[in-house]
Amino acid sequence: MVVSISVILLMLLLAVIFMRNSGLKFSHALVCALLGFFLAGTSMAPSIHEGVAATAEVVGSLHP
Repeated sequence: MVVSISVILLMLLLAVIFMRNSGLKFSHALVCALLGFFLAGTSMAPSIHEGVAATAEVVGSLHP
């Protein structure tokens, strides 16, 4: 588990750096995708899923 958390933190740091440097290239997108796969395998996955689902529900309920 310690290795997984270190990899996740590294991937998250790289994703933030790539996003701040303006261009998101293919290699950057690959790192972001790997970050998503690593996050999906952690114990945080249900919380992330619930947060995204709640946000989608709120946005879906808005009527212009």
